[in-house]
Amino acid sequence: MDDDSREASPGDRQWHHQARAEYALGRWSAATPPRYRAAEATLPGVTSWADRALADNTAAGALLLTGQTGTGKTHEAYGALRRIAASGPDRFEVIAINSADMYGRLRPSQVMGAAERELRRLSEVQYLLLDDLGTAKTSEWTEEMTYRLINYRYNHCLPTLLTSNLPARDEHGPDLTDFVGARVASRLAEMMTSLVPMIGADRRRGGRAA
Repeated sequence: MDDDSREASPGDRQWHHQARAEYALGRWSAATPPRYRAAEATLPGVTSWADRALADNTAAGALLLTGQTGTGKTHEAYGALRRIAASGPDRFEVIAINSADMYGRLRPSQVMGAAERELRRLSEVQYLLLDDLGTAKTSEWTEEMTYRLINYRYNHCLPTLLTSNLPARDEHGPDLTDFVGARVASRLAEMMTSLVPMIGADRRRGGRAA
């Protein structure tokens, strides 16, 4: 029996790679809503960010996808994480959460310390996908929570994916800076290695993203 016909075994490099990929994809699937389980990254800016994160987590920085509702931002973000998982990384931890849900979990409750534990969990996870940043009602409290989260991930060089209906900057209307505040915007600007504006009609209404 030649080498090409042998089945992979625990002693083979390919076996270990496949095992890591299956494990990572399992974690990705558990963190991904059913609607996005078929997500694939297709835009060059998104795939290159995923490849950079796979090569060196600390150099990946942040990926920001901006655009109107329905242009496929969330699909691409989940696709980026799937691309990383399918490549069989040595380690893969991910949390994906909508910004409105995040602020809901971080609000003070009757359970002492629960909000702080949740903030720590979101801050320290290897990969964080924060969806729809800028849709929640802004306040000093939301700005402070966002700052603490982003500042931790900035200081610890943790890969972060963000989607937003707001542009990164807009001289003629509201932009992401107006929501997150100057301190967060400054850190995002430095940690952001990929900005992907998505243009097109609402795909949920039959349009196609550009």
